[in-house]
Amino acid sequence: MHEALPVALILLGSVVAVVVLFRRLSMPAILGYLLVGAVIGPGALGIVSATEEQRYLAEFGVVFLMFSVGLEFSLPQLMAMRRTVFGFGGLQVAIVLAVAAVVALAAGQTWQTGLIVGGVLAMSSTAIVSKTLSEQAQLHTPAGRQIMGVLLFQDLAVIPLLVFIPALALPPDALAGAMGIALGKAAVVLALVLFIGQKAMRPLFNLVARQKSSELFVLFVLLVTLGLAWLTELAGLSLALGSFLAGMLISETEYRYQVEDYIKPFRDVLLGFFFVTIGMLLAPSVVVSQWKLVALVLVALLALKFVVIFGLARAFDNEKPTALRCALALAPAGEFGFVLLALAGKESALDAQTLQVVLAAALLSMVLTPLLMAKSERIVLYFVESEWTQRAMALHQLAVKTMATQGHVIVCGYGRSGQALSRFLEREGIQVIALDADPERVRQAAAAGDSVVYGDASRREVLAAAAISRAVAVVVSFADTPKALSILAHVREMRPELPVIVRTWDDTDVGKLREAGAAEIVAEVVEGSLMLATQTMMLLGVPMNRVLRRLREVRSERYHLMSGFFPGATDTETESDSVQRRLRSVMVGPSAACVGHTLESMNLDAMDVEVTAVRRQGVRETNPSSGMRLRENDIVVLMGTQEALAKAEMRILQG
Repeated sequence: MHEALPVALILLGSVVAVVVLFRRLSMPAILGYLLVGAVIGPGALGIVSATEEQRYLAEFGVVFLMFSVGLEFSLPQLMAMRRTVFGFGGLQVAIVLAVAAVVALAAGQTWQTGLIVGGVLAMSSTAIVSKTLSEQAQLHTPAGRQIMGVLLFQDLAVIPLLVFIPALALPPDALAGAMGIALGKAAVVLALVLFIGQKAMRPLFNLVARQKSSELFVLFVLLVTLGLAWLTELAGLSLALGSFLAGMLISETEYRYQVEDYIKPFRDVLLGFFFVTIGMLLAPSVVVSQWKLVALVLVALLALKFVVIFGLARAFDNEKPTALRCALALAPAGEFGFVLLALAGKESALDAQTLQVVLAAALLSMVLTPLLMAKSERIVLYFVESEWTQRAMALHQLAVKTMATQGHVIVCGYGRSGQALSRFLEREGIQVIALDADPERVRQAAAAGDSVVYGDASRREVLAAAAISRAVAVVVSFADTPKALSILAHVREMRPELPVIVRTWDDTDVGKLREAGAAEIVAEVVEGSLMLATQTMMLLGVPMNRVLRRLREVRSERYHLMSGFFPGATDTETESDSVQRRLRSVMVGPSAACVGHTLESMNLDAMDVEVTAVRRQGVRETNPSSGMRLRENDIVVLMGTQEALAKAEMRILQG
């Protein structure tokens, strides 16, 4: 057996187990990868040793990470946000670099060491912060826009730092010349790629796309990405710079989103491996012996970035609550810091002890990122008295607006669905009070005269201020089951008899929402299928009254007829697949255990599996009776979750 295979199996097994655990704990997978590397690496258990080949393979993770950053690069977006990106973001990085250099000199280190450490610690976690903002529906708030602007500059700042770090490792007398040469090489490569590559990229992609081969398309994307990375490394620069330029070139073509979809599996797997190798750099014994220094760097990092970001946010005309939210989200370090740290270690630009201390402090700060962001609202309310006042005023304004309102419908969420619903209701003379947590949307819609106010509908006091006591119905217009369940719980407590109509994506959560008290549930995917069926029947000449009767029957049965589907190879896997009810056809062979037995005796109901049909000799019998005996060559159609179907199939075939 090849000696690399057991190592690969240990690595894969550890990563799968730890990442599953971290996902269950709602912690970022990045931290799981780092933990695996730290535990099984040479500094701890020593199960896996760090080799040059592994490090080189892990660099491809950085290649695809920087390629993704390049794909997201948008010159119009940069120009639109230039004050935040280059002003706020640029000053934040520059100040942290300057302070780190001064501290390094004061501690007897070189200013080069200070700049490298400053560059590492100046970064924040784009992956964790952007994901958390999206989950909290905060991306389009004032704080969310400021945070994303700063993160965008940090991502761009990695490029020059990747160029300069190898030069900073050189002796002082060769430093200026090396930095000048590196800068000159970067400028030449950038000019060649942008001027020549941009003209060639679109025609080449058009040529490849016309062949209509997904394999050829993926191969060409890999060729462009790795080819440019190799050229920049050949020029004495980093692999990451070339991949970033490749992403930039492709971002200007119409194939950007298709490329991103194809490259994602390579990026995620290799990036995970990169973070494992970063974790392997950590030597727990050194960290334990230097724990005071690690704690000092951690506290200094959080304190310095918090003060700098809060001060800059206020200087750029942001309110105190916005500035505080920005500082809490951006104070910890991020994944790009590890990219820079790995390069600094490879180039011997940092001594072993400094690298260990900075790595440990950065890792601990990243662990704190989700916690700080989860508690940010409570922290803001505690430290900023005006936030309480503003919220109280918002509730007061909402209460005043609804004081004379009676018999109205509360629409939770004012996106496209909420706006369309409100217009329909208002056209029928039904009063609407819409609630939305996006201040920009509320401002624009309210200015246009729409009856919408700022408020989080999942909070009890907001529903009370929206005069739920006098409302005739509540509609949840966004497909977010956890928030919908929270709203249903409040309505059931305050007005149990009030009907609540809930929108959801598919029929996965229909039962859960029904149990929580929803009067009607609109499943988007299923309703689309119903409309498709309706239009088809009408075009085929089926009488309108029969079409409407069929629709009523399906809806009265809570989409039972439309429940389940036969999955195919082209279906995209989602996180809800484990609970999504699907259909499966099972062929009853001559040796099947179920032959001669009734459906009732199979006891499939106990597995939460339903027999929707039995096909016998070409005749399909829907909703078969429980006393029906199964015969050889029958085809049994089952409906249930993926796990339940697997168990039911085993019972039918094997007993």
